[in-house]
Amino acid sequence: MKIWVDGGLRDTGDATVSVLDHGLTVGDGVFETLKAVEGRAFAVTRHLDRLARSARGLGLPEPDRDEVTRACEAVLAANPVPLGRLRITYTGGLSPLGSDRGDAGPTLVVALGEAAVRPDSTAVVTVPWTRNEKGALAGLKTTSYGENVVALARAHEQGASEALFGNTQGRLCEGTGSNVFVVLDGQLLTPPLTSGCLAGITRELVIDWTGAREADLPLEALSAAEEIFLTSTLRDVQAVHRVDDHEPAAAPGPVTAKAMRIFAERAAADPNP
Repeated sequence: MKIWVDGGLRDTGDATVSVLDHGLTVGDGVFETLKAVEGRAFAVTRHLDRLARSARGLGLPEPDRDEVTRACEAVLAANPVPLGRLRITYTGGLSPLGSDRGDAGPTLVVALGEAAVRPDSTAVVTVPWTRNEKGALAGLKTTSYGENVVALARAHEQGASEALFGNTQGRLCEGTGSNVFVVLDGQLLTPPLTSGCLAGITRELVIDWTGAREADLPLEALSAAEEIFLTSTLRDVQAVHRVDDHEPAAAPGPVTAKAMRIFAERAAADPNP
């Protein structure tokens, strides 16, 4: 496996960054995950736009877009896989042991791992912890993922593949690595960005392509929903057949099945929508 680290490809054993990198010591970094099919990454422009927004939000210098693009192309060419997870990580770089950043400049790492095709439906759980919609990192895709690690472990303990968060106001927010959609009275709805959820790329495309609406939703919407599905880079559109002990009427139901079909058709027609 070849991995891009700060300017070039390296073998896995040599692909290292300093133990004093700010991404390691304090989680000072941002990242993107792109789906790669037969060596071609999906929605590159949207992902690089979001990487730049996250970097600005964290106070990091904006990534060199041309360098990131070259790195992605080099990694994909060097590691042919049918379906892959392309990960771009961009951190504060070599820094003192503390929250202050150093002046060595950012670190850029691009790596690729094989991915499996997801099942059409999955189980999720709700967790007692909340997303802080007013926090400094709200809406940013940062490497500070400790909350997600803990919540996802809870989901796995309960036989689920994802955990869903509410926010500090008790409103439905998002999953550890996904956005959530519900069907209520036949309408396809998803929490607004003001809930604190990430502006997911797949979420954005599903809204554009299906006419789904943003709506401020209580957590109880999960038990009232006729259908529920998740969206993410590697899930695409995935139906939910169980939330805690509740099972929606259908998984995938007609609205979800239509969203799955539309997304698959539109994504196949344009790999960089």
